[in-house]
Order: sequence, then structure tokens, then C-alpha cells
Amino acid sequence: MTALLPPIAILGAGSMGGAILSGLVESGLLASGLEVSGMTVTNRSRAKAEALAGLPGVTSVALEDAPTGNPDAAGSADIVLIGVKPVMVPDLLREIAPHLRPGTIVVSLAAGVTIATFEQILGPGIAVLRSMPNTPAVVGKAVTGLAAGASASDDDVAVVRRLFETCGSVVEVPESQIDALSTISGSGPAYVFLLIEELTKAAVGKGFSEEQARLMAEQTFIGAAALLEASGEDPAELRRRVTSPAGTTERAIAVLQAARLDVVFESATDAALVRARELAAPA
Repeated sequence: MTALLPPIAILGAGSMGGAILSGLVESGLLASGLEVSGMTVTNRSRAKAEALAGLPGVTSVALEDAPTGNPDAAGSADIVLIGVKPVMVPDLLREIAPHLRPGTIVVSLAAGVTIATFEQILGPGIAVLRSMPNTPAVVGKAVTGLAAGASASDDDVAVVRRLFETCGSVVEVPESQIDALSTISGSGPAYVFLLIEELTKAAVGKGFSEEQARLMAEQTFIGAAALLEASGEDPAELRRRVTSPAGTTERAIAVLQAARLDVVFESATDAALVRARELAAPA
């Protein structure tokens, strides 16, 4: 039996909005058998809109050709995802507010913009949820944090959860934890890519070609993640299985532990949390 999601609009299908769109169409909807009864996405430029126009089931609108594209899309949708840059959110909300139908669910993809800001501008009758996805949505492997506003019902949360589950996993949290979540899963892919970059550099330094180094580093991370997922084991246990007593891996792990990676990651995520709160503070 095919499950049907209601009409969806993504206003600002840039990096994060575009990742969600790609995940919904490619990794989620097609693979899981879910269908959307209509999807409209908007972008400011014609070029960006044309790049998305070929996606199945998607109506892509360029605001330079259709100045009323945002309110038109929002007015015809049951779920509206706000994907524009945080600084642009208040103006966009004021633009679409008169056109939203009662019962519409508005979902923020914008970092640092509070539910209170949405509810104040949109007024009563509009359910608001705040989300924090990450870019692996493109391949159906996102982790999305989801926080509900006071006006969002259990049914509202359930349908938005179903939407995001088409492109990964969902963690429901109170809004007070969204910024902290962003420092782990939101920014997390960048941390992993940085580790891959550095391991690749180490391989090149040991005489391997760039192509060989990338293959070894990238596929090691991909394979390790696949093994972790398939085994269901704790990562510490999998690490122990690779680390033979008095072997080469043990020696390398000792160096990494001496560098206090626990402190490094705690400090890094703390710094990201400080910045998230700065972005959320009133101008």
C-alpha cells in the first residue's frame, strides 16, 4: 500500500533545501514506495530552478520569472519547508503568511531561527516545527533533529517525521536541544570529511599517489561505516577487534588517544554551540 504525503513546498531549495529535495525524490520516495501528492520548489535564479526542473514530480519555480512564486507555492501546500538563509527568513514569512491555509504545517530548515520567531510572524492556526537535517539526505542517510512548536499536534509531528524519514533517521528533541544537536549531526559530516582529508594526506606522505590515497582513505571510512551499521556492534568493540595486542594499530591508537581526541571533539562542538547561539540571538 502506497503512503501518500500531502502537497509540499520547499521555499529556497539551496544547499539544505536541495539536499532534502534530492533525498525525498531519489533516496526516499522512490526507494520506499512513498509518494508526494505534489511538490513545488523555489529558487531566486533561473539557473538554479532549471537544475531541479528535471526531477520527477517536482515543479521548480524561478522567482526572477515568477515574483509571486513563494506565496503561490506556500498557498497551495500543506507542508511548507523554509530553506532560505536565516537572515532572509522573517521577510519570507511575512510574504507568505497571508496566503497560508489554516492547518498548514511550516517547517524551518534555517539554523538559528527560533520557533517563536515563526509563530510570532505566522500567527495562530499554523503549526510550526524546527528541523536540523544534514547533507547526507541526498543519499537517504540523513540524521534530522525535529522540534515541535506549541501549536503542532501529534499528527503534525507524525507527518513531518514521515517526510524526513524518507531520507534518513529522525531524532525528536525539545527546541532547547536543537542547537546542540546541530553541533553533532548537523556539522558532523564536515568533521568526517576533514578526517578523510587528513588520512589521505598521510597516505600521500607515505608515497602513495593521490588516486591511491583517496581510494584507501575514503573506502576505509565507507567500509567501516557499513560494517558498523550491518553488525549492530558498539564502535568501541569493533575498534578493539581491529586492535591486536602489541600490534601496529594499537601503537597508532595510542598516539591518537594521547592527542586527547575526546577533548578536541568536546572543544570543537562547544565552539560550534557558541556560534549557533550567537546566530540565534536577536540582532
